[in-house]
Amino acid sequence: MVALILILTTSLFFPGLIVRVKSIASGRKGPGILQPIKNIYVLLRKGIVYSTLSGTVSRFAPVIVFGSVAVASLMIPVAGFEPLISFNGDFILFAYLLALARFMMIIASFDTGSSFEGMGASREALYGMLIEPALFILLAGLVVFTGEYSLTGIFNLPGGENYNLIYGLIISYILGNITIIENSRVPLDDPKTHLELTMIHEVMVLDTSGFNLALIQFSSFIKFAVFGSLIASALIPRDLSLAWRLISFVTVQMVFAATIGFLESFRTRFKMNRNQQFILTVTMISVLMFVIILFTKNIF
Repeated sequence: MVALILILTTSLFFPGLIVRVKSIASGRKGPGILQPIKNIYVLLRKGIVYSTLSGTVSRFAPVIVFGSVAVASLMIPVAGFEPLISFNGDFILFAYLLALARFMMIIASFDTGSSFEGMGASREALYGMLIEPALFILLAGLVVFTGEYSLTGIFNLPGGENYNLIYGLIISYILGNITIIENSRVPLDDPKTHLELTMIHEVMVLDTSGFNLALIQFSSFIKFAVFGSLIASALIPRDLSLAWRLISFVTVQMVFAATIGFLESFRTRFKMNRNQQFILTVTMISVLMFVIILFTKNIF
């Protein structure tokens, strides 16, 4: 239960921290930390407007997106705190729940009958196809490294044999980039842009409003918290005291949010034809780490 509370708390404050960092970096006063959550609260109170061309999928897809991400968050260990759901092979279910959320977003975009949303959906499908191997290869490498078959076991890294901080930093780098791609952030996409020809995620929700839009946005916030928690689990030893684990977790989340905020402040988004190269680079780093783990464990 502690793990779930930490994930939910992180999801409430993490997007606001990114916004604050971007505001400070650009010399603006900017909105407060709770502004993204306030925006969701406003959306929850608004009615839902459907396109005259949309069908049934547009009506239930946001609920499935939110439900898939929410269930996935129940499997995440947080700095030594056990998740509510844990079993051998749960990392496979975790990956496919995220894939299900992406799939529902894609077919909901096609369901609206909008050519712009179909364009964004095709890009989302391409990038999802390219980044999923990076996540699976990373998880497979950690299974080999730890000999465990659940997320709770494979992310108990700091106390494992042959572990050093370099592994934790590489894992953090890979998971950080997966987070950026999953949430369509800079340098792949800019959540603040309003140019349909260059948007990915934002163009997919042009016809989504009210309660449905709130579910999709909050699902994105939970994804930040989920991957940030995995990064924290890869860096924080479980043999620390409760107080130090909590302090370390908050520190990791703040550094993660600040890093994303600074990247979005000082880094320009890629041209669309460079996104594939960026995603494949992340995948190749996962492959390289997997090979290093195989040699470390004397598999060859």
